[in-house]
Amino acid sequence: MGDVIADMSMSLDGFIADKDGRIDSLIGWYFNGDAEVPTANPGVSFRTSEQSAEVIRDALENVGAIVGGRDYFDLANGWGGAHPMGVPAFIVTHRPPPEDWPADNDAIRFVHDGVEAAIEQARAVAGDKIVALATPTVTRAALMAGLLDGLSVNLVPVLLGDGIPWFADLADAPVTLEGPAVVPGTGVTHLTYRVSKGDR
Repeated sequence: MGDVIADMSMSLDGFIADKDGRIDSLIGWYFNGDAEVPTANPGVSFRTSEQSAEVIRDALENVGAIVGGRDYFDLANGWGGAHPMGVPAFIVTHRPPPEDWPADNDAIRFVHDGVEAAIEQARAVAGDKIVALATPTVTRAALMAGLLDGLSVNLVPVLLGDGIPWFADLADAPVTLEGPAVVPGTGVTHLTYRVSKGDR
């Protein structure tokens, strides 16, 4: 089985969105360079620094499935029916799919019995590739269940002062991390940590 890695852009003071849920100030690095990175969705491509482009290319090559929450899906309007990573996305939710959502869409699957079930399903399709987690609630639940292997933090040099934290109210803190591996980009620093299993 591949690793379960949470990957998000985060402000220097620990937020993944402002208090209204906006992420504009955290994703500028995806579009501030000359290195173009196409995705599986022909309508979505990035233009970053070459260092950040390598990080994105690595993810496109090695991620086999994605697990996220319903807000993640809704804010992206369902990505037009397929996630730009080009892999199955498992959306953890208690709500039904949108009324016009096609029942035979296997690219985005709704999971109604929790994060652990979603990760199990994602691992089944990802095989030896990475299962990427994309939202704070899913990340925290995976961490508390002992299912999180690593964190990929795209650290953006901005202080939001308030907003939606990536980690808050951890029931089993402190959590020890190993690393990081560091890749400096333009307007972002990519930090990769392993979650120490010794104290889980």
